[in-house]
Amino acid sequence: MRASEGKRATQEIDYGRRGVAGYVFGAFQPATGAAFTATYEGRTTANWIDFLCRVEGWIDPAVERIYAVADNLNTHSALDVLLFNLAHPRWEFVFQPKYAAYLNLIEPWWKVLRSLALKGRRFDAWVEIEQAVERATEYWNAHKHPFLWGRRRRHRRSRRPGIAALPNVALI
Repeated sequence: MRASEGKRATQEIDYGRRGVAGYVFGAFQPATGAAFTATYEGRTTANWIDFLCRVEGWIDPAVERIYAVADNLNTHSALDVLLFNLAHPRWEFVFQPKYAAYLNLIEPWWKVLRSLALKGRRFDAWVEIEQAVERATEYWNAHKHPFLWGRRRRHRRSRRPGIAALPNVALI
């Protein structure tokens, strides 16, 4: 956009959604790297309960305890969620502190999913986003691995035992 005299040129940010709205719910098992996603047109308590029921079916029945880490969105702590929790005693809900999304292990995975499904693409309809998320989740699960929190381990320099490292010089 061309700036008129004395004014700065501005341009709106284009996210490529074109007025398309919806929400992606996700579950993640860091120990195995397995992921489960479901798309919904709204972020309602009914959709949250439906998602929890789908996750209940996805997780192996042999698992005795399920820890669901959630943010403080009001739909995550509604009365229906309490009733779900009473009906499914192996579930335990843990609510992260406000302004502490970095404590939730799914947050770094969301970044990966956005990169796999949405990065550099334009969507004209919600159905296209749903398909992209589904394909990205299938791809992730086909190549899953235990998810490590923090920087990737292969990029860290190996530590040498001892108090101090010897200088890298040749002795004559």
